[in-house]
Amino acid sequence: MRLGFDLCPEEQDFICKRKKYVAAALKNVLRLEGELQDNEVPVVALMTTAGGVRSMTAMYGSLLGLQKLNLLQCVSYITGLSGTTWAMINLFRDPYWSHKNLEGVIMDVRKQVMKNKLCCFSPDNLKYYEKEIWNRHDEGHKLTFADLWGLILESMFHDEPDPNKLSDQRKAIHLGQNPLPIYLALNVKKRYSTLDFKEWMEFTPYEVGFLKYGAFINAENFGSEFYMGHLMKKIPESRLCFMQGMWSNIYSQNLLDALYLAECSEDFWHKWTRPRMYEIEEDTPPWLPKRPYVQPTRLFIPNGSVSDAIKDVVTMRPVVACYPNFIKGLQMNNKYLENNNFSMWKDTILDCSPNHLTESEDYLELVDTAFFINTSCPPLLRPERQVDIIIHLNYSGGSQTLPLDLSTRYYHGQGIPFPKTDLTEEDRKNLKECYLFDDAESPKAPILLYFPLVCDSFQKYKSP
Repeated sequence: MRLGFDLCPEEQDFICKRKKYVAAALKNVLRLEGELQDNEVPVVALMTTAGGVRSMTAMYGSLLGLQKLNLLQCVSYITGLSGTTWAMINLFRDPYWSHKNLEGVIMDVRKQVMKNKLCCFSPDNLKYYEKEIWNRHDEGHKLTFADLWGLILESMFHDEPDPNKLSDQRKAIHLGQNPLPIYLALNVKKRYSTLDFKEWMEFTPYEVGFLKYGAFINAENFGSEFYMGHLMKKIPESRLCFMQGMWSNIYSQNLLDALYLAECSEDFWHKWTRPRMYEIEEDTPPWLPKRPYVQPTRLFIPNGSVSDAIKDVVTMRPVVACYPNFIKGLQMNNKYLENNNFSMWKDTILDCSPNHLTESEDYLELVDTAFFINTSCPPLLRPERQVDIIIHLNYSGGSQTLPLDLSTRYYHGQGIPFPKTDLTEEDRKNLKECYLFDDAESPKAPILLYFPLVCDSFQKYKSP
């Protein structure tokens, strides 16, 4: 286990190698005469959103468009969640996918999308599912319906089983030849809404870890059992089909999450699901030293039986993906609340109760990030990655501005540098294809290029 908020040495090495590709691409696109120095090469990231098959197919189209404009090699990171992870997993099977014409890949994907999905439930496939589930059980994994969902997704978009694992994708980035993929999930707790408790987890071919705790393990060890940072029981790494079952688990939403995403007021239900809490003021003598890390004294009044029954109903998640908790047994430093990196992602009602945080749990309960906010941006906002430009590709259905509004509100509430994304009423009624947001008042905030899923001016012209 690696403790710390810095990037792992492998990712730092990747960035150095990737800058050579980015510098060459920018020189070609911008028609520069001289060579760019390393400190002049911007870190550009491609951020995608969820939307099932729509987001998967739209992502292929976006990547093809960037390739035709000779801009794909300018990108250093690609982040995804839910449906866009299906596209990313398929692309990174080829170590040089971004250097090849994507039209061939798109033709293959089109055939998979158009095929009759009843084949996923053929007798042969059902026998295959049973065999794989039992193999997974024998390896020591805790089984959930998300595992079966991952196998079904594999059959939907592949004719043959995919043996690849997350760590295998290192072959596609070890020379810096492709952007680094980052997948996203949320760790949640039973009997808590996602709004009350969630912790961002990122998955790269190098590491898996928590943004809030700065705790990371090698990708091949995810699923193994740890205690106090030590590997206690090695369990074989999961195939990517099981990982995508977790990243795109459409069965993990509870009622409170649905109310939040629908912009309905969940405050009424929180009155029934949250225990009442009061801070007790204490008069500290002025001659005593101040101890800012000491928690204030609070009075908790637990819920009654009726409140507990309502809480069980509105916070129940049909399915979560369970993996051994690799930070089990670790203890928080007594000044953990003063840590800037922890505070950056400190947004749960249990953050002031270290004994109730994740390190006391046996298993992580992982869900699709889209059921909180439809964004894969958080890993890009880690200060250590120093991302300069984020290309926000929105593939969500319904409101094209809601994911942007929710994520911007969240980042600003957390004190995370992020540009203001104010749109006029006219823009909200008649969205254009692209918006640029830059915040001069916050120099640490990245530049945001926002692409909603609309077709406005393009339909009126032969070429953009």
